[in-house]
Amino acid sequence: MRQDQIDGGARRAVFSPVDNRARVDTVVRRLGDAIELGLLADGEQLPGESELAGQLGVSTVTLREALMALRQQGLLITRRGRGGGSFVSLPELPAEERLRTRLRGWSTEELRDLGDHWAALSGAAARLAAQRTEPEDLIQLRRTADELTRAQGAATCCRLYGRFHVELAAAAQSARLTREQLALQGEVGALLCLVLADDSCREEVADRQRGLISAVQDGDHATAGTLAERCVREPVARLVAVRLAR
Repeated sequence: MRQDQIDGGARRAVFSPVDNRARVDTVVRRLGDAIELGLLADGEQLPGESELAGQLGVSTVTLREALMALRQQGLLITRRGRGGGSFVSLPELPAEERLRTRLRGWSTEELRDLGDHWAALSGAAARLAAQRTEPEDLIQLRRTADELTRAQGAATCCRLYGRFHVELAAAAQSARLTREQLALQGEVGALLCLVLADDSCREEVADRQRGLISAVQDGDHATAGTLAERCVREPVARLVAVRLAR
């Protein structure tokens, strides 16, 4: 598989058709998750309304309502006139106190259950990637892991962490796993800012990611799956500890 296929896999999942029963909030979550993960770049222009509605498999009325909601959330801006359209506006992730308030809405049992689900998805993606991906096709994953090592600030680290898991699913050549990872990031991804701000946690995650990439490159699907699961379980366990401390 060519590198452009790996790089484009995550983005193609963003613009693939949503469920045919989808309502406006489904489109809002799909595009909003992609913006917050940085899969759609700050300042990037979205396709025109007719084209985007066709890609997502929704009516233009549904799309317009979704775009309006995204503008209200500060995730899009609209420019009128020549060269106008809808443009991505990458937000800052919620401040720590807002995140802690949001975390209180989760029970420890719910967090552990979500961690199990997330780990299962990432483990499956890693095993498939080890079987399907050629060594030269891992440039984007390496780049994201390297960026996490050098990243400053919890918000940036959180985006890179989430992007890594989406890109891993794309490397597995699974559109469904990629969409599932996107949805998970929107559900809980921002909460990991509360633990990735800690240097030791970030370094552990970066080490696991490098080991995971090596295992995928070597075709060692068992090790790749185990490391992918640990990449999720350990930060989620820290998040549970933060929740218990409250």
